[in-house]
This record gives sequence, C-alpha cells and structure tokens, in this order.
Amino acid sequence: MAHEIFTEALGMMEELVRWRRDLHQMPELGLKLPQTTAYIQDRLKEMGIESTCSDNSNVVALIGSGEPCFMLRSDMDALPVEEKSGEPFSSTNGCMHACGHDMHAVILLGAAKMLKAREPELKGTIKLLFQSGEEIFGGAVEAMKEGVLENPKVEASFAAHVFAAHPTGLVAYGDKALSSAYGFHIDITGKGAHGSTPEAGVSPINAAVHIYLGLQELIAREVSGMDEVTMTVGQLHAGAAANVIPEKAWMEGTLRTFNKETAEYLIGRITEMAVKTADAYRAKAEVTALYNVPMVNNDPQLNAEFVESVRELDDSLAIRKALHVMGSEDFAFITDAIPAVYMALGAGVEDPARWRAQHNPEIVFNEKVLPIGVAAYVKVATDYLTKRSKG
Repeated sequence: MAHEIFTEALGMMEELVRWRRDLHQMPELGLKLPQTTAYIQDRLKEMGIESTCSDNSNVVALIGSGEPCFMLRSDMDALPVEEKSGEPFSSTNGCMHACGHDMHAVILLGAAKMLKAREPELKGTIKLLFQSGEEIFGGAVEAMKEGVLENPKVEASFAAHVFAAHPTGLVAYGDKALSSAYGFHIDITGKGAHGSTPEAGVSPINAAVHIYLGLQELIAREVSGMDEVTMTVGQLHAGAAANVIPEKAWMEGTLRTFNKETAEYLIGRITEMAVKTADAYRAKAEVTALYNVPMVNNDPQLNAEFVESVRELDDSLAIRKALHVMGSEDFAFITDAIPAVYMALGAGVEDPARWRAQHNPEIVFNEKVLPIGVAAYVKVATDYLTKRSKG
C-alpha cells in the first residue's frame, strides 16, 4: 500500500519530467553553473521559496523554522562527455548529465514543493542544498566554507544517488557506503636526447614505467588481502616522436579504500615509491595530490531510521543493504562533519540491454525513479523533524 507522500509524489510526474528534461539540455561543469542555478532559483521562486546562490553556484534555501535543522542535498553538475544516449532531449553543448545529477536536482525540487506545502506542520527547519562541483570533489567543501552547515546549524543530512544499471524500485543502503578517493599526479623529469644516444639522456619514460610497476606492487605486497583497496593509474603521457628521448613524463591515478589508516600509509608510500624509483633511474619525480576525499560513512542510527522511513512509502520498493562500492562522492565531507546518510536509487530503464554504467555517453535513466526520490526526501526529512521536535 502506498503512503500518501508517495501517492502525492507520483501525481507530480509530469512536472518532474518537464523539469528534468529542461535541466538535461543545459549541462554545466564544476563550480560555475549559471543556467542551472538560474533555473533552480526560478522554480523555487514559483513555489514561494527564497534562495541564495553563492559564487561557487551552490543554491541554498530554507523551509520551516526553529530547531532542529535538517539538510537535504542534491548535486547538479555535469560531465565533459558528448551525449550519445539517443534521447530526444539530449544535450548538444558537448557536456552531459551522464551521472544523473539532473535527476538529483529535480528530486530536490520536487521535495521542496511538497515540503513548502507542508510548511505549517513542519517541526523545525529543512535546509535545501543544490550543490555544484561534485564531479570535481569541490562543491561540498566550498558549500561548507560558505557556511551551509550553519545559520541555522544543521544537525543531520540526507542525500541519494540514481544508478542506471540497477532496477528502478531498488533502494540500496549501507554503512560504509562509498570508498575514499585520493587522486595523485606524478611529474617525472629526465634529460632529453636523441634516440640514437640513450646514454646521453635520462629517459623519464623508463622511470615512469618502473614507478607504475612499483605502485602496483604496493597493493600486491604491502596491503593485507583482507583489506579493500584498489589503485588505478589512468593516464601516462610522454614524448612526441619515436626518435626523441623526452625531458618529461607524467601520470595520474587514484587510490581507493574504506580504511583511513591504510589510505594514509599508502599515500605516503606512493610518494616514496615514485621519488626513490625515479632517483634509481637518474630521473626526478614530484608527487602532487589532486584531491583527498574521505569515504561516505553513514551514521548507523540514522541509517536504520531512514531505511524504515523509506520502507513505509510503498510495499513495492525493494530495500536492500547493498551499498558498499568503490565509487566516491564529495558528500563524504558532510558525513565526516555531521551525522548523515547516503542511499542509492535504482534507475534502470525497462530494457536491461540499454543499461549502462555511470559516466557512459550512452547512459539513459528511468524517469520513474523521480517520484521515488522525491517521496524518500520528503519522508526522511519530515520523520526526522517530527521525532526530534523541540517544540
């Protein structure tokens, strides 16, 4: 049997789809989302909700008043991917919502509309954060610097993410939901020379190859088989001609784990391995951190509480403790700062043959997930306030 909140959210389907397709056609990147934020603020204004937008394109709004204050968060930035989904509303500007952040923004918009209608009955304040820059792990940090967790002070938070390779109707949760992510850049400097006289030069390619192998051996020989760790070097660049030993090479990669101590140890060893290996081959290496994001560590008490809130929405939802993956999210900075919960929503279309992983240019999302997300946001937020009302 469907809860009244879910039934009301289902009744918004036409409006949710319209908003989603509008946003899908204006994908923007990073911390500068002028079209997206203008659209979000216009819709909020139509609902009678005042909002602010920071220089980093974080939109914040309040519904209700008093304590406690609970925050709902959705990201809204896109990826530098040329869309090949075949959808009639595909983007054409060379960028794409290939991770479903347009869906997230609409879910929060829909929740805002329903919560505004319930404002007189709210037992506290709900803060809305439409966040920029998740794909570059920058938006949450900037929002926190801007004071999103203060004035009023946020007690707890909730966020969800759609996944197109899982069936619609699935709601997945977990404790250690997403792994940490450390991104690294390594510059290797050698000495240029003609390919006919390698002894006159110092090949940064040779050093880079040995650094690469050494990094793989860190995982194979210095980490317990019981740990969950993965390291990937996704870029290695050097040279411009077959008969020239270049002066420089560089590589970039990521380290992911659910163990903070393991991450700290390996981050130190990455630098040590790169510098000493390069030195052994007469080159120089310098390691730069691109980002260092903690894991998404859900609050156990809130996790159990929010799962029950979502479970009450509709008997047809498949609620599974199945969210423990090596993907990463900058909502982690929020889960590090306050009690918070992050869930996954299946958004696969009816034909599984069309399912694609996140960030794929051919990815398509089932818009039937939108009212599920809206209802989950509204139910979790109102239940939280009701149980902790100070009035």
